[in-house]
Amino acid sequence: MAEKLEVKELVQVFNNQEVLHRISFSVKDGEFLSILGPSGCGKTTILRILIGLLRPSSGRILKDGRDITDLPASKRNMGIVFQNYALFQNMTVLDNVEYALKFTKEYGGSSRSRAESLIEQVGLTEHIRKKPHKLSGGQQQRVAIARTLAMNPEIILFDEPMSALDAATRLLLRDEIKEIQKKFHSTMIYITHDQEESFSLSDRIMVMNHGVIHQIDTPGEIIKNPAGDFVRDFVITNLQRKVNSLAKYMGINAPDNGKPVHGI
Repeated sequence: MAEKLEVKELVQVFNNQEVLHRISFSVKDGEFLSILGPSGCGKTTILRILIGLLRPSSGRILKDGRDITDLPASKRNMGIVFQNYALFQNMTVLDNVEYALKFTKEYGGSSRSRAESLIEQVGLTEHIRKKPHKLSGGQQQRVAIARTLAMNPEIILFDEPMSALDAATRLLLRDEIKEIQKKFHSTMIYITHDQEESFSLSDRIMVMNHGVIHQIDTPGEIIKNPAGDFVRDFVITNLQRKVNSLAKYMGINAPDNGKPVHGI
C-alpha cells in the first residue's frame, strides 16, 4: 500500500514547554492506525495538528506526497469524529448528516439522498426524524460517523469516540467502525487510551508517552517484542490484568505469576 500520510519531525511547544518531540510516522492508504497512550501523552495534540486546528511549531505533514502543513482544515479532505458527538441538538438525524453537504457543490441537489443512504448504512433509518436527545450515546456516535462520511474524506480521525459509552455499546460500535472502514475503504487514525480497544481495531498501533513514540507496530509484534519497559507495562501488563480478571469467571486457570494466558 502507498503512503497516504507522512508526519516528519513534528514538534509542538506550548508556553515554552515542548510537548511533542520530533514525532515522525506514516500511515498507509486504507490502514487503521491507533495512537495509544495515557492522558497528556500528546496524542490529541497530534490529531489537532493533522486536521488543521493547530499549527505545529516545526515539522511537516504530507498527504499523498503533497505538503499540507500550512493548508487550512477545509482543504485537507479529512474528517473528524469527536468523543462528545458535536451534533446540532436542534436538528434531526437527517438534518445533521445533510447539513455539511448543503455547502458542497459536488453533491448539489443530491445531498438529501446521500444523507439518507449514509443513515441507512449506519443502521439508523428508523431514527432519521429524531433529534439527538432522543438517541442513545451509541446512536449519536453513529450519526456523527455518518455525518463525517458524508463529506467523503480521504482520512477519518477519531478523538476517543467511545470514552463516554457503556461497555456493551463500545463493543458493538467497534465492529461497526471496522465494517465502515471496509465498506468505504477509509484510512483511519484513532486516538485512544484503551489498550483492548486499540488491539481489537488496529492494523498498527503507535504507543506514545510524554510526547515521544515508544513503538509503532502491528498488535502481534507489540505483544511478542515490546520496545522497552513503558510498552511492556502500559500495554501488555494492563492487557494481562484484563485477561486474568475475565479468566476467573470463565473457568480458565489464569496464573498469578504474570505469565500470559492464551498467548498474551
